[in-house]
Amino acid sequence: MAKGIAMSILSQPGPATTQPPTLPVYRFTVDQYQRLIETGVLNDSENVELLEGLIVPKMKRNPRHDLALELVDEQVRIVLPSGWRVRIQSAITTLDSMPEPDLAIVRGHPRNRRGRHPAALEVGLIAEVSDATLDRDRIEKGRLYAHAEVACYWIVKLIDNKIEVYTDPTGPDVEPRYRQRQDFQASDHVPLILAGQLCGQILVADLLP
Repeated sequence: MAKGIAMSILSQPGPATTQPPTLPVYRFTVDQYQRLIETGVLNDSENVELLEGLIVPKMKRNPRHDLALELVDEQVRIVLPSGWRVRIQSAITTLDSMPEPDLAIVRGHPRNRRGRHPAALEVGLIAEVSDATLDRDRIEKGRLYAHAEVACYWIVKLIDNKIEVYTDPTGPDVEPRYRQRQDFQASDHVPLILAGQLCGQILVADLLP
């Protein structure tokens, strides 16, 4: 562990499963969902995303959420190495989902992805800014990103001014999850690690509104 990095918790994440729908549902493939967008059945005004085959509404944002996202974006770019890009509230694709995380750091030049969204294995880190959405970000989004083998997942918690960092995903397991969780307080420095390399350390207070 790099010198100067403080952490307060090393534990298993919360439960990885939720109650299934009580009624039969139709699950869309990523290709089907993409065609709904391309044909105009879904547009930006719908404010939805595809999570594990289900088309669900995206959570509403407030000024504090957007300020936190702006701060995370600003601080991450300071230490971001060459060859990586930041995407803000833009889609990525997994086998069964097309989420639009608050922030994703992806590898490669955008022209190399002409005509498609980044695949999960091109993503080095995902960050979600969380207040009222904490349960959804921990459980549904955590399960989704762990299943897709996104190496590092941050939850920027506005409720108590902390950052939860999840690593070591199980991948396409029966109950996908992250094996490791570390909590960072406002006075700690959170490491930005991409493809196993430490790119820099960011004061958590600088990421919080």
